[in-house]
Amino acid sequence: MRIAVDASGGEYAPNEIVKGAIKAAHEYDVEVALVGKKSLLHLIAGKHIKNLNLRIIGASQNIDFNEHPMEAIRKKPRSSIVIGINLLKEKKVDAFISAGNTGAVLCAALFGLGKFQGVERPALASIISLNRYSPALLLDAGANADCRPSHLFQFAQLGEIYVRNIFGIKSPRIGLLSNGTEETKGNRLIQESHQLIKKSSLNFIGNIEGTDLTQGKADVIITDGFTGNIVIKTVEGLGDSFIKVRSPDHSRHLRGRALLADVGLGFLVKSMDYSEYGGACLLGVKGNVIVSHGRSRAKAIKNAIGLAHRTAEVNLSQLISEVKYEQ
Repeated sequence: MRIAVDASGGEYAPNEIVKGAIKAAHEYDVEVALVGKKSLLHLIAGKHIKNLNLRIIGASQNIDFNEHPMEAIRKKPRSSIVIGINLLKEKKVDAFISAGNTGAVLCAALFGLGKFQGVERPALASIISLNRYSPALLLDAGANADCRPSHLFQFAQLGEIYVRNIFGIKSPRIGLLSNGTEETKGNRLIQESHQLIKKSSLNFIGNIEGTDLTQGKADVIITDGFTGNIVIKTVEGLGDSFIKVRSPDHSRHLRGRALLADVGLGFLVKSMDYSEYGGACLLGVKGNVIVSHGRSRAKAIKNAIGLAHRTAEVNLSQLISEVKYEQ
């Protein structure tokens, strides 16, 4: 199995990206292709190439976070993002991971790989684990700020395929995020989406509220990308408030962490750490694409490679292509 990793994308690239790739090459049975500036990557990872399943693919350009996604992929065909997507398109790798400009990754995947027949909008699927016994998949996590009911219905279909094959749940419970559990609650988008999903063969449990996110009521949580991104970043922010050292008194911070563990919040702290899951899968495009957090360090990259390994192992992209998408 071959997985390409954007070694130029992210706030801590390339050093942390390389560290994560080295850890993954040790742990998983995969070949990792680091895509970035050859001379720099050889300097950082050169001594590991002979002993590990690592290789380096040159990319002379890099897309920054502040660049306009569409303009960037057009003006920078030799960027690590475009080259990584092209490797996936040409089937030279089984998955591609990037912690770089999310918009550029989405555009490059959409125009470079294309969508599966019937899919109107690809969606970012992000794992959230606020319940110890029941992790859930939330989508869309930020790819589509404005959605139609048919989009949310297709997100439910995409999420069902993911959870059934990655989580191993035969009949995933689909919940629609709203401001109330009643069928009449929500804005027009939610009300019309509710009726579409309700009429389908999916295991739809109806609307769920924000308070239900910690209760493990749904295996797949459906919402528009605007709302989903706010949910994901709220969870990340809560995690950061626990994890980061915010006080110059380090002993005080350690006591705080110990107290969290003593009162049973150790799991919650870990579950809100985005590095535990590596990234979000872009579902609906013709290939396995993982979008990692821009602040990803080695641990997150290693776990992203693990997630990519799993999606490629079950051939998730092929399974998604076999479904007839209703609109």
